[in-house]
Amino acid sequence: MHWILLRGLTREQSHWGSFPHRLEEAFPGHQFHLVDLPGTGVHFKDPSPDRIAEIREKVRRSVGHIPAPYNLIALSMGGMVALDWAQHVTEGEIQNLVLINTSSGFSPPWRRMRPGVWPRIVRLLARRELFDREADILRLTSNRPVDLDVMKHWYSIQRQRPVGFANAYAQMKAAMAYKPLPQRPLPDALVLASKGDRIVHWSCSKVFEQRWQWTLKIHPSAGHDLPMDDPEWVIHQIKNWLPK
Repeated sequence: MHWILLRGLTREQSHWGSFPHRLEEAFPGHQFHLVDLPGTGVHFKDPSPDRIAEIREKVRRSVGHIPAPYNLIALSMGGMVALDWAQHVTEGEIQNLVLINTSSGFSPPWRRMRPGVWPRIVRLLARRELFDREADILRLTSNRPVDLDVMKHWYSIQRQRPVGFANAYAQMKAAMAYKPLPQRPLPDALVLASKGDRIVHWSCSKVFEQRWQWTLKIHPSAGHDLPMDDPEWVIHQIKNWLPK
């Protein structure tokens, strides 16, 4: 199986940390491909579109060398791109879909982004002190005790491949405007959410269970970056759900 991993707003493949390696150990024989959204990672010099559909098409073209069908694991805004992809594919192109702490226009704005978070994120992205900014983003997205090594790593990522304010704003605009089509793209998908998420309310994930009868699993305490806070829980849920 070929898996595509997509991160969220202003984050890139290096922000997955050890999670991809854990996936490789848990699923021998499967191949995991870390793919950056436009404006981040290896594409940090490219302008990001301000619509999820256009971001999806750029991502889709960037994986053209990987044989389909694809399996997607996508976090936050990456989940929006993955869902939009699943709704605009040739039959059989997407085999399995795992969404983590994502949201959509099916939920009200105050659930998609908890009150007060948007202004805080805008202020964070505008800060010039990169280390302090990345440390504050880490504190906002993770509920684990702050790890100095992770802070230094995130700072190093931003130093090497900086996400500019224009690209961050374009991604935020795309995320805020995104609403899926009403039709269910797959008979089932795995939807993972965190009750401890301080950015996106977990009910945004429950909407997919209610609307499309997808499988929903909820972590009781992890933060928005669920693969960082409890990677083994995520892997356990994928193992139990994945069709044999």
